[in-house]
Amino acid sequence: MLDLRPILLVNGILLATLGSAMALPALVDAAAGHVDWLVFAASGFAAVFIGVSLALMTWGHASELTIKEAFVMVVLSWVLLPAFSALPFAFSDMNLSYTDAYFEAMSGLTTTGATVIAGLDEAPPGILLWRSLLQWLGGLGIIVMAIAILPILQIGGMQLFKVEAFDTADKVLPSAAQMGGALTSFYLGVTLIFMMLLWAAGMPAFDAINHAMTTIATGGFSTRDGSVGAFDSALIDYIIGAGMIVGSLPFALYLYALRGKFAPLMRDTQVGAFLVTAGVLVLILTVYQATHSVNGGVDAQFRYAFFNVISIMTGTGYSTQDYGQWGAFALTAFFFSMFIGGCAGSTSCGIKIFRFQVVYESARVHIKRLLFPHGSFVPHYQGRPLQDAVTASVMSFLFLFFASFLTIAALLNWMGLDDLTALSAAGSAIANVGPGLGPIIGPAGTYATLPMPAKWLLSFAMLLGRLELFTVLILLTPSFWRR
Repeated sequence: MLDLRPILLVNGILLATLGSAMALPALVDAAAGHVDWLVFAASGFAAVFIGVSLALMTWGHASELTIKEAFVMVVLSWVLLPAFSALPFAFSDMNLSYTDAYFEAMSGLTTTGATVIAGLDEAPPGILLWRSLLQWLGGLGIIVMAIAILPILQIGGMQLFKVEAFDTADKVLPSAAQMGGALTSFYLGVTLIFMMLLWAAGMPAFDAINHAMTTIATGGFSTRDGSVGAFDSALIDYIIGAGMIVGSLPFALYLYALRGKFAPLMRDTQVGAFLVTAGVLVLILTVYQATHSVNGGVDAQFRYAFFNVISIMTGTGYSTQDYGQWGAFALTAFFFSMFIGGCAGSTSCGIKIFRFQVVYESARVHIKRLLFPHGSFVPHYQGRPLQDAVTASVMSFLFLFFASFLTIAALLNWMGLDDLTALSAAGSAIANVGPGLGPIIGPAGTYATLPMPAKWLLSFAMLLGRLELFTVLILLTPSFWRR
């Protein structure tokens, strides 16, 4: 029998926290003399009231979460929080429908970065700050979920990181609670550092605060319609590029580094693979621009290649140019780059580097077994033997990922979207990237003109991608609900 009490308790606490966070944009709008502060105040009160009520109702009566209840708790949290996060969007002067408001909130909390809002340059400061806060809080939640929950649920090969996180004597900190506190402190500290760097580079203070939050969360929401390109600064581009890389590496390993142990971060194979992959893509697109006379000058070509490759590969979704105008090869390169993602235990999204490594190692060993049938070959990851269950989990994830992507793309096409828009929207949503390709949802466009059913489908796709597919899909199987 499913015990709802621990599920409601956790969701109540999260909802109360979300409602409390609405006080910040309320204060900003009040200071700016904008009437939307009342919307934030009312929405925050509603969220806190319901959240506290749920927590008090179940406090002291909630038992330990079972695996089954953990699945329900995670999915319900990521459905319920956007529902309340959407209230300020729906009732503000932005005049968004609840569909658009939910889409924007889901995009924020999942750090996708797809938006239905145009006219950001004139938007109220409270709305801009709320979008950034959603991505910042979502990024923190993603790190904690990736370290503390998904390894236990054995989702998509994430069990590889269970031992490293909690189960050995060599764990980073002695308890999950301490690790959560340390990660939050580091996350906040890095955000403040990048805020100061952007401010020192010439970005206005309010913009620097917002971009620092959405950079470290690899979210991509900007305060300008032209995204980061609106500032037209090479220094700002490189600072944000560095921030996106920081957000895409395993946060648990940063805790080792802060204690003077740099070896785990330097020796982590997924960190090396991520940096090498990004470097190769940047080099290819820099050479491509040079040979096709795009963005004259090697400095500009490297700058735009570096920023946009890192942005798309990490799933951040910032842009400095409409790279759809670079040519067919660049368009194809960016399309496939959006699926790669960063490292496990980071704020980035996509398939994740470690899964490609597991597939490569499994294929390499399989080829050796074909060549030498009597030999004994065992696939390894990070110097440890790969269990068959991990390999099967990764293979299943990849199959479901691309099956879901193609299904969502086909449904979007059926809803009237052209082929390029349907494919890139499906890929961008399930990989939590943000901007798609083409004139409608590309870097220069928004998702506002898409039909309402498409926005709900894409909201589901963002949830599906952020929760690593299995977490959501397992709830749709009848056997899960049987005793």
